[in-house]
Amino acid sequence: MDKNVAGYDQVSSPLTAELTDLGIAIHYRDDVMQITGEFRNPNSTLVVYTPAIPKESKELQFFQTQDFSIKKRSEVLGLITEGTYCHAVAGTHGKTTTSCILAHLLHELKVPLTAFLGGVSENFNSNFLWTGTSTSVVEADEYDRSFLQLSPTVACITSMDADHLDIYGSDTELKKTFGEFASKLQPDGTMLVKKGLPLEGLTFGLEEDADYDIQEVRLENGGYRFSIKTPETIVRDVWFSRPGKHNLLNGLAAFAMASQQVDDLAGLADALGTFQGVKRRFTYHIKQDNLIFIDDYAHHPTEIDAVYQAVTEMHPHKKTAVVFQPHLFSRTKDFGPEFAQSLSQFDAILLLEIYPAREKPMEGVHSQWLLDMVENPNKKKISKEKIIEELRAQSPEVIITMGAGDIGLEVHKIKNAFDHEN
Repeated sequence: MDKNVAGYDQVSSPLTAELTDLGIAIHYRDDVMQITGEFRNPNSTLVVYTPAIPKESKELQFFQTQDFSIKKRSEVLGLITEGTYCHAVAGTHGKTTTSCILAHLLHELKVPLTAFLGGVSENFNSNFLWTGTSTSVVEADEYDRSFLQLSPTVACITSMDADHLDIYGSDTELKKTFGEFASKLQPDGTMLVKKGLPLEGLTFGLEEDADYDIQEVRLENGGYRFSIKTPETIVRDVWFSRPGKHNLLNGLAAFAMASQQVDDLAGLADALGTFQGVKRRFTYHIKQDNLIFIDDYAHHPTEIDAVYQAVTEMHPHKKTAVVFQPHLFSRTKDFGPEFAQSLSQFDAILLLEIYPAREKPMEGVHSQWLLDMVENPNKKKISKEKIIEELRAQSPEVIITMGAGDIGLEVHKIKNAFDHEN
């Protein structure tokens, strides 16, 4: 297309560094003066923004008042995927991993595709894959009702737990909007839903007698060996390396979606075995006999429970210490007791300040308020600067860092500190 591209972000990251290397001009201060001359012409500039950009953004307001063509990211995804064989993965949990697995399966089976992923796939070392345009894979985000811009050929809903109540107001409204997403399916399309969700479609589950069902599961070398029952047959001796029952379900959902387009079930099963994971999704940074260090994006009580299940299944009877950074004041307020209960399962809880992202502080909602509800007495509110010191004081056998904010920037510091001690 030979178009110039520029952008804004709050902070630099490995992803922005990659974009800069590609020749994209990125700035990190919300300042209209940072918008260079070539992007000040409304007739030749398209502005795309995400819900992470606040309404008060000076740059966004500049574009709005100067009659620029402005589209939400979700609108652009809808335009790009229109006319393609579109796979859309929705759900309050699991959509990033499921969409990454799905893109990997289709890629391994030589399907030309464009994939927009919510996390960095370890197989592609990217959150974007482009080998063709006839098929698309997108993460259908429920935040701000973004997924209603899509009209998928194959859609999947992994979960509908309450979240984003700052947008929806109630769990009932959230579930209603998932129903609206389901109605966006192409007339000849296929809907897949987690067994037990109140939606029509083919079901998938873990030993739940679903249409697509994982059976005969056994642990093997830090992963799982199992069979997949489909509506027509059983695929046996399937291997999947990603820990946690939640990841098994993610893998099954991706398999079921891919099988709507690809008939080679044995090939899809083989491809499941070569999926390497997603960055910050149960990512091992140290894996030694005397110390395990795992980093995860978990930022909802259900996700914390899933991480705990995976840790205790893969590393039973080991002392755990979790460093958790709550994400958003609104989410912390909405699920305070649930967060406290989930965190209390770990042997030691180290709690950081709430990461605000797009939000302003809420009176009475802070990390100490959350910590006071944690029943486990081995708990402490700490600063980032004290993470390594406090972890050393706990002498854990398994360290887990969790959160959707900037806690990921601390991972290499922790890894380097404890690598040198082992």
